[in-house]
Amino acid sequence: MRKKPLGRTGLQVSELCLGSMTWGTQNSLQEGHAQIDRALERGVNFIDTAEMYPTTPISAGTTGRTEEIIGEWFAGTGRRGDVILATKHSGAGFKNARDGAPISAKTIPEAIEGSLRRLKTDCIDLYQFHWPNRGSYMFRKNWAYDPSGQNREETLAHMQESLEALQREVDRGTIRHFGLSNESAWGTAQWLRLSEAGHGPRAASIQNEYSLMCRLYDTDLAELGVNEDVGLLAFSPLAAGFLTGKYQGGAVPDGSRMAINGDLGGRKTGRAFEAVDAYLVIAHKHGLDPAQMALAWCLTRPFMCSAIFGATTPEQLDLALGAGFITLSDEVLDEIATVHKEHPMPY
Repeated sequence: MRKKPLGRTGLQVSELCLGSMTWGTQNSLQEGHAQIDRALERGVNFIDTAEMYPTTPISAGTTGRTEEIIGEWFAGTGRRGDVILATKHSGAGFKNARDGAPISAKTIPEAIEGSLRRLKTDCIDLYQFHWPNRGSYMFRKNWAYDPSGQNREETLAHMQESLEALQREVDRGTIRHFGLSNESAWGTAQWLRLSEAGHGPRAASIQNEYSLMCRLYDTDLAELGVNEDVGLLAFSPLAAGFLTGKYQGGAVPDGSRMAINGDLGGRKTGRAFEAVDAYLVIAHKHGLDPAQMALAWCLTRPFMCSAIFGATTPEQLDLALGAGFITLSDEVLDEIATVHKEHPMPY
């Protein structure tokens, strides 16, 4: 599988990243371990997780279980060196971790120590902030986004404090690199500016939602990412399963995310089904599996570092892994561009 640079870190990561947020609820320990084995066999070297996982569904009783499952794989196989490992600090609002305390110089070392313990490792390769303290327009909040209540000086002071705390962790050897998640162009630019002023590690990546049906990244963040070498780690590249076609015609497969979370985090709209129909026409016309087409398209984007996919069955896993070996024709890419213009922002 092709590898791409992770920002300016010097690391090379597989262009498909194994997501893990179902391990501990929809998937057992044994299934999670089997997924890691299979993904590495097919050339993946990058695994993404978070201290709050699993999220399907979220509960106090399972928080942290996904990291534990990964840690038990490391302990059982001795293959920690074969994986570039990314995890995340939950931050404000997540009551199951540090009572919902925001990201700060106090919570950063606490969160890292917890993740290290669960992951059974002494160092995290990419440590990410799950959400900005000031809030985010992601997860359908873009429709009514209003940043006018933000306090610029408080935000910048928090960023500087956090970078300095992260640098202490880099110096201590508990993390190697820093990444963002659910961030904006302005926010990312400020993190970079403060880092370049000497306050701490440079952001290597940004993990935001991106797919054929969610293309908020395509303008300002795309320009920033390309010019500043901050690669996109795309989450939900299959639009929470929409782009597989499995929800068309009113279908709700047992055990699917729609069965667990009825509106798929606000993605379930009439226009979403219409957009999926249009993408399915392209896939069928060209003899492509729609899920593989959607993932392979993500990999064509000039700002893409790695697309994070998840699977709950071995069949889904193998299908997704196959996308890393597909090249889409110019005709397919042109037809996808036409559908995007006809069905922009369907949720």
